[in-house]
Amino acid sequence: MRDDALRTLTDIDGFTGISALVDRESGRCIVTTAWRSEEAMRASANEVGPIRDRAVREFGAGAPEVEEWEIAVLHRDHAAGDGAWCRVAWVRADPANADRAVDSFRMIALPEIEQSEGFCSASMMINRGSGLAVSSVAFESLEAMRAARERADEVRARVTSQAGAEVLEVREFELALAHLRVPELA
Repeated sequence: MRDDALRTLTDIDGFTGISALVDRESGRCIVTTAWRSEEAMRASANEVGPIRDRAVREFGAGAPEVEEWEIAVLHRDHAAGDGAWCRVAWVRADPANADRAVDSFRMIALPEIEQSEGFCSASMMINRGSGLAVSSVAFESLEAMRAARERADEVRARVTSQAGAEVLEVREFELALAHLRVPELA
């Protein structure tokens, strides 16, 4: 990803970054590319497809699952270095309540989460049409992420309840590549 995809993607107009999350036990890998706008993302599709296909072949994975999200919230305390980990939560809300879900994450969850020792950054992406959202919180280390787990579970339960959302899945991943150059959106 770092040597091939990042170098190739950097030359595509509108590209603003890439990240890769890895669960080495299950083999699950999530690669996220970011774009200056929805138009830039759509215009890049023909160039990105072969890059994605090559990466899938090299990793020996099955067919990739491709989803498109709006980055609704992005807050960085500091860059995540080597050894960083992320907790990722997928939630579903009524699409009519998308703004409420984003506001709840931004105004309630984020201020509490960023007080955790080892906090690096947090983001929330949303598909307003389906009501699906995903949050990712990066920590300096696996130990810091684990130490914040109980607090994160409490905050997530309270915020999703207030937002009328349902937690679908929560997973923890090694942050293998962090090269997002998206501006602050908190």
